[in-house]
Amino acid sequence: MNTKKILIIRFSSIGDVVLTTPVVRCVKNQLGAEIHFLIKPSFAHVIHENPYIDHIHHLKENIQETINILKAEQYDLVIDLQKNLRSYKICSALACKTIRFDKMNINKWLAVNLKINRLPSGKHLVDRYFESLLEIGVSDDGEGLDYFIMPEDEYDAQELVQGIHYQVLVLGATYFTKRIPKEKCEEIIALYDKHTILLGGKDVAELADQLSTEFPEKVINYCGKIGLGVSAGIVKHADRVVTGDTGLMHIAAALQKKIIMLWGNTIPEFGMFPFYGSKNTSKSIDIQVSNLSCRPCSKLGFEQCPKGHFKCMLDIDTNRTIQ
Repeated sequence: MNTKKILIIRFSSIGDVVLTTPVVRCVKNQLGAEIHFLIKPSFAHVIHENPYIDHIHHLKENIQETINILKAEQYDLVIDLQKNLRSYKICSALACKTIRFDKMNINKWLAVNLKINRLPSGKHLVDRYFESLLEIGVSDDGEGLDYFIMPEDEYDAQELVQGIHYQVLVLGATYFTKRIPKEKCEEIIALYDKHTILLGGKDVAELADQLSTEFPEKVINYCGKIGLGVSAGIVKHADRVVTGDTGLMHIAAALQKKIIMLWGNTIPEFGMFPFYGSKNTSKSIDIQVSNLSCRPCSKLGFEQCPKGHFKCMLDIDTNRTIQ
């Protein structure tokens, strides 16, 4: 297929955008095309340093304005990794060949609402991306995810962690039911014999303050104090990363870090577990409460546990984090 200019669409969020990076790299390297990427402006920094992307387009509030800009580019192909109503509308207006992937929404609905799990075990979302690209002759190169840290962020991160060995404990997540609760954070910090650096946004700053007060000799708190790039730099130099289902988890996987993964309301079968690539030897340790009748309760998450008990997180055995 003669594809000289290709548009890849993924609007948000941090983790989801990071998961598109193997597609970006392989399409660029294997087809030699000019790669454009359409994304929400608030997430453009995630791919700003990606050398495989030739041009980044920002999704406008007025979708017609976005369409007008993209039409002028005259794309040969669109790879829609968003696959929602807005991306459908954009693709339809561009009127060129479009590739989409299988979201498995019916199987996800069955798992969440009827607790009938027909989702394939061990199959990642990235694998489904590449299945959709077979028709244009693009395959997974096995190199995993990409995340490119700006040199100044790398420098700042090294200054902050110089001379210490530490684990990263990620407190932040978009939804409460994906976050590691305070009780479990306390256990994770107490069990680890080195420093713990807390990462997350301002939404978890109060929890981070409480933990740093409780463990003044062991905890270093950067929640809400540094940006994503410096946070990624800190992750890069960590001995390991303890996290829930978060964007920083996917960045840690891109950086080939050892990940201790605590699953809350979501399950690995949704296809969003740490993706390292077949050529890499890094592994994650998945810790979850099995045979919990209410789990998974959502493919995304909630601001509070629908059942009020939050057993999916509170019943996790944190002794398993020491491996």
